Amino acid sequence: MSAVGRCTAITGAAGGIGRELCRHFAGAGHALAMIDRQSSVLAFAEELTSEGHSAAAAIADIADAEQVLRAFAELREKLGPVSVLINNAGFSCEPTLAKATHKGWAEHIAGNLNGAFHCSKAALPDMIAGGGNIVMIASVNGLMALGDPAYSAAKSGLLSLTRALAVEYGKHSIRANAVLPGTVRTPIWDERRKSDPKVLETLERWYPLGRIVEPSEVVATVDFLVSDAAGAITGALIPVDCGLTAGNIVMSGELTLEDH
Repeated sequence: MSAVGRCTAITGAAGGIGRELCRHFAGAGHALAMIDRQSSVLAFAEELTSEGHSAAAAIADIADAEQVLRAFAELREKLGPVSVLINNAGFSCEPTLAKATHKGWAEHIAGNLNGAFHCSKAALPDMIAGGGNIVMIASVNGLMALGDPAYSAAKSGLLSLTRALAVEYGKHSIRANAVLPGTVRTPIWDERRKSDPKVLETLERWYPLGRIVEPSEVVATVDFLVSDAAGAITGALIPVDCGLTAGNIVMSGELTLEDH
């Protein structure tokens, strides 16, 4: 399917990776159905429209199924049926189990996992009629214990949801895949560097490539997965992590007494 005529829904559209996704797919000719709980998504959609792109935005908390249904109905009326869904929205603010609260745990599962389910259910009727693609922006945290346990549990669930969608809806020419980023250079790190200027240097030593992921690299992987070139790929979980999940370069150096 060519980009012309495609309506791509992107959640978390006003965030760091979300903005990169929106700009990329707008530039590729997709109509953008932009969803975020932040009101700044409206101004972003207007900005893209002023540049000649087809875009519309809706404010919704994806943890709320009713808000999701209303947002998709509103955007469908403006842009037509959705053929690509990028479940990008996510957040984390409880770094350890000791600091996690019952309320916070529930909110993390609702926002990071349930929200993707709500959005997928809202988009599936359109896709069943004409085929489609669902891409989850998951995380390496879904594979390993890397802190942020509530977020990680939700992302792990997202991987299972991806495979369930791929298996159950493949007969409708719907593909579902997940991208698992490692640390990504988003604006949030600018804030963290204010309190710790060397925070990225500390992180980079854990990555075999000696660096963290650029947002454009996540976007490029998503672009491939929704393209016809990936037509036989579904149910795949693809790390985009500069080698983090391949092995622990710091530990291996210490075990072998080799200087990496």
